[in-house]
Amino acid sequence: MTTIPSYRPHLSSGALLVLGLAMTFGTAQAQAPDWTADPSYGSHHLAAGFTPDPWVQRLQAGGSTEVNGKLGPNCTGFIMASAPDIDLHYSAGSMPLYITVESNADTTLVINAPDGRWYCNDDFIGLNPLVMFQNPASGMYNIWVGVHGNDEMQPATLKITEMNPTH
Repeated sequence: MTTIPSYRPHLSSGALLVLGLAMTFGTAQAQAPDWTADPSYGSHHLAAGFTPDPWVQRLQAGGSTEVNGKLGPNCTGFIMASAPDIDLHYSAGSMPLYITVESNADTTLVINAPDGRWYCNDDFIGLNPLVMFQNPASGMYNIWVGVHGNDEMQPATLKITEMNPTH
C-alpha cells in the first residue's frame, strides 16, 4: 500500500499573526445585522389605526458596524448590528406606514421588513431619514437607527405613523 504524504504549508509565526489579524478584521467589518436578536428597546405591537399616532421611542442611534452598501444601495451609516433597536409587530390596514427619525445628528434608518428585504434611508427630511411603506405588510419590522459618518452614539427619536410626516 502506498501512502501519499499530506501537504502542510509552512507559515512563520509572523505570517500566521498577519493572517489571523486579517481574518479578524474582515469578520468584524462583514458582520450582518442580527434581526433574530432581542431588540435593545423592546418589541412593540401596533395595528392599523393605532393611537397615539405617531408612536414614539427615544433611543441612542448608531453603533460600531458600518452598513454602507452592504444591505442595499440606500443603506448607509453605523448601527449596532448585534440587535435591532426596535422590533415592530404590525397588523396592516389600508393606510401607508411611515418610519422616521428626528435627531440633531445625521441619522439613518435600516429596516428588515416582513418580506425579508432591507429598506434604508438617509436625509429624507433634512438630515433625518424616512422609510415609507405605501402598502405595508403585516408582520415583523426589525428597525435599526444609525448615524451617518461616524460610530458615535447620538440621541434620537424614532417615530412610527400612518400620517404623512412631510405635511
